[in-house]
Amino acid sequence: MEPATSAVAPQPADPAGSTVPNPAISQLAAMLQSAGHIDAVGLRRAMRVREKLETPQPLVKTLEELGMVDRATVLATVRANRASMRLGDLLVELGHIRESDLKKALAAQSQDKERRKLGEILVETYLISEQRLAEILADLLGFPYVEPRIGDIEPKLMPKIAPKWCNQHCFVPLSYADNKVVVAFYDPLDMASRTAAQQMLASEVEPAIARKSLIQETIEAIERGGRLNTGASDDNTAIAIVDSLIRDAAKMGASDIHIEPMRTHTRVRYRIDGAMTQHREISPDLAPAVISRIKVLGKADIAEKRRHQDGRMLFEDSDSGKSFDLRMSSYITIHGEKIVLRLLDRRAELINIREIGMAPRMMELFCEAALDVPTGVVLVTGPTGSGKTTTLYSCVDYLNTPEVSIITAEDPVEYVIEDIGQCSINPKINLTYEETLRHIVRQDPDIIVLGEVRDKFSADVAIQAALTGHKVLTTFHTEDSIGGLLRLLNMNIEAFLISSTVVSVVAQRLLRRVCARCTEPYVPTPTELRRLGYTPADVMGAHFALGRGCPECRFTGYRGRVCVFELLVLNEIVKEAIVARKTSYEIRRLSTETSGLVTLVEDGVHKAANGHTSLNEVLRGLPRVAKPRGLREIRRILGD
Repeated sequence: MEPATSAVAPQPADPAGSTVPNPAISQLAAMLQSAGHIDAVGLRRAMRVREKLETPQPLVKTLEELGMVDRATVLATVRANRASMRLGDLLVELGHIRESDLKKALAAQSQDKERRKLGEILVETYLISEQRLAEILADLLGFPYVEPRIGDIEPKLMPKIAPKWCNQHCFVPLSYADNKVVVAFYDPLDMASRTAAQQMLASEVEPAIARKSLIQETIEAIERGGRLNTGASDDNTAIAIVDSLIRDAAKMGASDIHIEPMRTHTRVRYRIDGAMTQHREISPDLAPAVISRIKVLGKADIAEKRRHQDGRMLFEDSDSGKSFDLRMSSYITIHGEKIVLRLLDRRAELINIREIGMAPRMMELFCEAALDVPTGVVLVTGPTGSGKTTTLYSCVDYLNTPEVSIITAEDPVEYVIEDIGQCSINPKINLTYEETLRHIVRQDPDIIVLGEVRDKFSADVAIQAALTGHKVLTTFHTEDSIGGLLRLLNMNIEAFLISSTVVSVVAQRLLRRVCARCTEPYVPTPTELRRLGYTPADVMGAHFALGRGCPECRFTGYRGRVCVFELLVLNEIVKEAIVARKTSYEIRRLSTETSGLVTLVEDGVHKAANGHTSLNEVLRGLPRVAKPRGLREIRRILGD
């Protein structure tokens, strides 16, 4: 098995077939009723309660929350009836995965040429972690969960172990207990594996459940002669692991690599399209060498394990011919050093300003009222990873003509552009942000690009440069466009200076794009509409979509990202409101009524209604500060 499918029950030939005769009552709930743990009255009450919940949840979970049954009773019922239940249905009923996750996994299983079991597919598609799945199966089947290491194997068992035999049947013996050998199996219900273990050990076995990856790592260590990875072997393995992590991240389009120490292992996750996805795990034997290798590449102090550190490295991928700047951050946790690597593609291509994703009228207003005016400050705001730098450089590319002089101060330079003066900050040689900003206005620039407004000093430089006739483009970390103005006020920048120099604020977010290959029409649930403050009439004419899940999108239903914008142009009415220090609510209301402001949520709804992203992404990723207008009104304003 992979302790997923056959661990609970033999899988039927058709994995999509249903074993629940009445969809209103789950199979597990019916079993609890048959066993006398709940009665028909209680079951009907739980069903009524579940129907009133805004967020759908399994019936068994509702029964547990109402105190009609406890988890121990549920597990005992599963163990007594495991031959009649499918793993996927059971995981949904117990609340470990969602119904939509199961459908994605079944779709992936149906296309799998190796015809792997459902549990392997769930792990591979990151719908559940391998460790979590093994722990769940141990509870359901009543077997102990173990994490085998070569140091756990009793020495007198070593001569009996045949690594190839263990690898073929995916098990590894650990110790003696009551004249039996405790054996860690990937699938303890697989009788062929148990028979193979008994034949190899010439003894009765006591089965336990373990993760497949840990069993394979332990077998590999046995094949190396029982040695832990040390010395040169350790170094070479660590180099190979680090190289493969960076290559895989680049190939999968990841923006960040997270190497996270846990109590028993080290987890590696990638941030892909803004969402964290599980990639692999590193054994405790190799994790220190891998972290040291990264710190060496990042020119950090490998002997320092008590303080947070930063670093930077250049990675040349010989396979693809690409080079990447990587920013390294080491953070000390209770289990060790957590490493985050951010990938910056040195050959990333500039995006034309017309292709960044603004609606036609918003783009026209942005160019005319912000980019084409000769002076003033243009702020691009949003959290880390929202695409601010890409938008900033699209603006620079739009403004870059032979008639103007453009100079930048960046940390680091992420896009290399011909014909402009770009400066990359390097504090190690005292080329600091503050020092650079003092000299930048002496270079006779027409346009100044600041990588980021970090503090009052850099905000003052931007304001003063605009006052002296320069155009300034910069980024800011705020929630929305109005928040950019408020943060400048909180930096003690005078309100009259803000109103007289800031010409535009662009707030943005990146949402996951619905996969074009597996997209299908979708009707929003009443709960989704209610969370937005909408009725069905408010979204008349929309064409919402969701991804079904396919190999192209790794069965997530999303591939790539789409940018959502909020454009604030400071007209005279908005400027007066700033000088009068009106509340953010008043400034937003005036901007909406007089300058054509479309909020982030409204632009998100607009893109979801066109099938580019999903309503769930809008609800998950965008701040909601006021009830959005109806879709027809949004389309009228945006010129769609």
